[in-house]
Amino acid sequence: MSGSVESREPAGGRPAAILIAGPTASGKSALAAALALRHCGVVVNTDSMQVYADLRVLTARPDAAEAARVPHRLYGHVDGAVNHSAGRFARDVAALLADLGGRLPVFCGGTGLYFRALEEGFSEMPPVPDAVRAEVRARAAERATEALHADLAAQDPEGAAGLRPSDRARILRALEVLAATGRPIAAFRGERLPGPLAGLPLRRIFLAPDRDVLRARIDARFRAMIAGGALDEVAALRARRLDPLLPIMRAHGVPALIAHLDGTMRLEDAIARGQADTRAYAKRQFTWFRHQMGTDWTWLDPEAAGRLAD
Repeated sequence: MSGSVESREPAGGRPAAILIAGPTASGKSALAAALALRHCGVVVNTDSMQVYADLRVLTARPDAAEAARVPHRLYGHVDGAVNHSAGRFARDVAALLADLGGRLPVFCGGTGLYFRALEEGFSEMPPVPDAVRAEVRARAAERATEALHADLAAQDPEGAAGLRPSDRARILRALEVLAATGRPIAAFRGERLPGPLAGLPLRRIFLAPDRDVLRARIDARFRAMIAGGALDEVAALRARRLDPLLPIMRAHGVPALIAHLDGTMRLEDAIARGQADTRAYAKRQFTWFRHQMGTDWTWLDPEAAGRLAD
């Protein structure tokens, strides 16, 4: 199926960039590489987990052979201890575009907020001093997430209303901003900076494979990741003893595989949990793009997308 096209989408001419989104395991990377190769372009990562150096196999990051065929940028360039954000991603893209020398960027990934930041811009969140973050998290360590949500509701009702009472990471982030600045986090979300692709002619593609086929691909790929060294990656990550609320520690498969390494979950159960979490995420990706990104995306099944690349 396909969406209607806005005036910003190119009418026959070359776009300023191609945007390829879709659920995990839908074939985005192969399509992006084919289009970048055909147009002497560059594939640009638009996935919030593939930015991290620590997890190549478990995030299905392009390998050395794929990177040798066509240039790939913004993959594996962030340390796992960093709390990466859509704002930092947009700033990295702005710097990258200045160095491409006219080559066509093909943005590829499944993180909706990153795609939104490319066009609609992003909010400049204030830095939280390490001492403030440590103090907030020390006070929160022994408290239930629902109790922390109630604390936030007492100080920032609007911010709390927009968060699930079980979303510990975002609740803590809001409490940290309050502690550091005395202002609710929503006050900073209103101060948006323009996105690096704002107003440019773009070609937007969302890959939408058959749901049953996608679920089977997700399950098979997760097993292939285990065979390809994902458990070793997670063991090395576990040895770093990072904050469990960091994004990388919540990557699909990481919590379950750490539980297996800790001896509290059988490997088969950890694999099943990782597969189920990934399938649920793919479902959310379909829903998010349908309702959040408007009608200016062309929805294609992978076969039609392959014909497009040819």
